[in-house]
Amino acid sequence: MILIADSGSTKCDWIALDQKGKQCFEKVRTKGLNPAILSEKKLTKIIKKSDVLMQSKKEVTHVFFYGAGCGTEKPRQLLKNILERIFKKAIVEVQEDTMAAVRASISTPNEAAIVCILGTGSNCSYYDGKHLHQRVDSLGYSIMDDASGNYFGKQLLRDYYFNHMPENLKASFASQFNVEPDYIKYNLYKQPNPNAYLAAFAEFMFLNNESEYISNLITSGITLFAKNMIYQFKDELANVPVHFAGSIAFFSQKEIRTVAKALGFKVGNFVRSPIEGLSKYHINNLN
Repeated sequence: MILIADSGSTKCDWIALDQKGKQCFEKVRTKGLNPAILSEKKLTKIIKKSDVLMQSKKEVTHVFFYGAGCGTEKPRQLLKNILERIFKKAIVEVQEDTMAAVRASISTPNEAAIVCILGTGSNCSYYDGKHLHQRVDSLGYSIMDDASGNYFGKQLLRDYYFNHMPENLKASFASQFNVEPDYIKYNLYKQPNPNAYLAAFAEFMFLNNESEYISNLITSGITLFAKNMIYQFKDELANVPVHFAGSIAFFSQKEIRTVAKALGFKVGNFVRSPIEGLSKYHINNLN
């Protein structure tokens, strides 16, 4: 059995396939497994909480895990060790989430492209057809992650409290979320995964996307992301498309195309969730 996982900070999707590519059970969803944020104990607990995964663990021969927080060696190795302890018979490969987006979004094998993730967090890499290249080290959600769910959540909260949000939207926002200051600060500073907490507010944008305020907010965030992240590959932009993965990107296609036209880069494919594309890739490339 081949087990494939695609994880952000908020959620992790798991798919199990047999050697012929047939799905062994329905897609499993657990909480996100970000080893740069969560402890070894917490990561282990999340995986073991899934009865389906635990019932199948002895049958798993390969684990291909793609996740947020797996871009550097220490957290990547931490998660690899945990997976090897749980799935004792499996060969385990752990890669950053950008590689999942690459393998799910490129149209042809060995295609070169710039690949962006806009989900709970954000990232951007150049894939030369074989290897990923990044020229900016991420400092995490509190400083970077432009145009991500947690970025937009933070902007919405700021605009609500600074009275930059239109009154009709303020009323709607307050009716949908608990906007008491003490509650917000408790979730930001006392609870785990504040980035996921902030990202939960981003859905509000797509429920109110007819608003000029919302459209401007999204466009501003995408522009910031493009200038800071996509344009680190300015030379490559002339020759390759820019693919996008993640729910924020998927629901912001109009604004992304507007920014791309203004800044002069070519938009490629949009993938809401890479997990399905990864299934085909791994069946075709399993040794």
